[in-house]
Amino acid sequence: MRVAYNKLVRDRIPDIIAAAGGQPSTRILDHASYRDALRSKVLEEAREGEAAADEQLGSELADVLEVLKALAQTPGMKWEDIELQARRKRAERGGFDRRIFLEYVDQAP
Repeated sequence: MRVAYNKLVRDRIPDIIAAAGGQPSTRILDHASYRDALRSKVLEEAREGEAAADEQLGSELADVLEVLKALAQTPGMKWEDIELQARRKRAERGGFDRRIFLEYVDQAP
């Protein structure tokens, strides 16, 4: 039975599938397709984190971090630049330390 995945996977996944008796069909993505696949992957992993039980959250966040690091290695990106942007945003807008949940805003007429 064939199961379609059509998604970016970690480097050792095809070997793990083969060792379990499966026959994976893979291809190597060009740079643009790789970056697009990473963008999709970060959303996939974030959704898994959202749905994870508390005891699995750390593992799911590790997956998100791995994808972010891979994105930072694509052309035109650097991890240091991402960290700099994060520090700037924190300085300008704050972090999430105070656990503020915005319910609504009454707009002035």
